[in-house]
Amino acid sequence: MAPEKLKHLIAATLVITFLYYSLHLYLSLPVKGIPVANGVQKGKKVWQQNNCTACHQIYGLGGYLGPDLTNSYTLRGPAYIKAFLQTGTEVMPNFHLNEQEIDALLAYLQNIDASGKADPRTFTINTNGTIEQ
Repeated sequence: MAPEKLKHLIAATLVITFLYYSLHLYLSLPVKGIPVANGVQKGKKVWQQNNCTACHQIYGLGGYLGPDLTNSYTLRGPAYIKAFLQTGTEVMPNFHLNEQEIDALLAYLQNIDASGKADPRTFTINTNGTIEQ
């Protein structure tokens, strides 16, 4: 086989392998079939609209100005979180969220809290890019 044909065969094999593996990963995502409550989805939207990730982390990912909020629902409780959201602090501004937005954000934080622990050093990274605790 000529060297030029061999290069083309190797390139084609690599491209086909990459496409197959990518398709396999996207079709076997572990979270695609898990239903999420409507309040949780609204809370995620409030989180994103107010850019909470700029200051706070979830699972160790995000900003460093505020604390990691992955397990804040269990550690502090909903009343404590609600007070922060309603009044703000010197570091965290008051976003003037209405009662529905606060309840949705609490549902989102509760859902995140129930899904695992925040310390990424305890995660096991699988070969397909997912993580386990």
